Amino acid sequence: MSTKPVRLDEDVYNRIKAHKRDDETFSEAIDRLIGGPSLRDLGGILDSDTVDTMREEIEAVEDDDAEEVEAVAERFE
Repeated sequence: MSTKPVRLDEDVYNRIKAHKRDDETFSEAIDRLIGGPSLRDLGGILDSDTVDTMREEIEAVEDDDAEEVEAVAERFE
């Protein structure tokens, strides 16, 4: 794996250093701190039919949850 020099402001360096674990490099610490891929990286992965199906499923689950909440609330009226 290749490396690249990076310039950090001292305050940013100190914040990373404060969160860096003893057993990891700065590169590993930064990788851990920034997490996995961003949502922008996921753009274009799914086709529109899949997205539509996922949205429908999410809405159905949300509707079911709302109905359950209403049923519980009615028991306490």
